[in-house]
Amino acid sequence: MSRMKLMLWTMTLMLLSGCAESSALIKANSTSIRTDIYEELTNGGIAPQGFADLRITASLKTHKPGIYSASDIHGTPDYKLLLNIDGQAMMLQGNLQKENSEPIKLADPEAGNGIRYRYNNNLRLKAGTHRIVVALPDDGIAVEREITLTGGSKNRLVLEPIYSTKPGMRRPGAYRSTSFKEGVRTIRLVLNGREI
Repeated sequence: MSRMKLMLWTMTLMLLSGCAESSALIKANSTSIRTDIYEELTNGGIAPQGFADLRITASLKTHKPGIYSASDIHGTPDYKLLLNIDGQAMMLQGNLQKENSEPIKLADPEAGNGIRYRYNNNLRLKAGTHRIVVALPDDGIAVEREITLTGGSKNRLVLEPIYSTKPGMRRPGAYRSTSFKEGVRTIRLVLNGREI
C-alpha cells in the first residue's frame, strides 16, 4: 500500500510542478520586453533577404459561456491566446462561432455544442532561431519551443489543442476519450507539417 501512496504522491508533485512552470512561463511572457522582433503583416509579398514570414493559425473549441460560473470567460471574446517571440508579446483575439458538431470519428474530442475559436496572424521576422511561447493564460497552459526560419521562406505554425480526458471508468486496453468540454490540457506546435 505504501508503494501506491508513493506513486500517487510522485504523480501529484509532477502535476503541481507542471502547473507552476506554466504559471511562471505565462507571467514572464505576458508583457513585451522588446518591440523589434516581428511585425504584423496586412498583405503578403515576398520576404526580403534575411527575413522570413510566419503564419500562425489555431482552432480550438470551448464550452459555452456561463456553464460553470458567471465569471467564466470561456466562450466569450475575452478568451485569448498569448504569443511571445524572443520577448515581444501579443494577445491574439479569436474569431468566435457557435458550433454544434456531430462526431466525425468514434472518439471525436470536438463533438458537441460549444464555441469555436479561430486564431490567425501573419508575421515577418528575421531569419534564424527564435524562442516562442504560446499560452492560454486563462487555462494556465503554456508551451515553449525553439523554431528556426530560413531567409526568404514562408512558414506555417499550427497550434493544435490537446484536450483533457473525460472522467469515468477506464476499460482495460482502451484509452480514455478526450473532450473539449474538459478543457485544453496542452498545445501541440506543428511547424511546416512537423511537430516541434
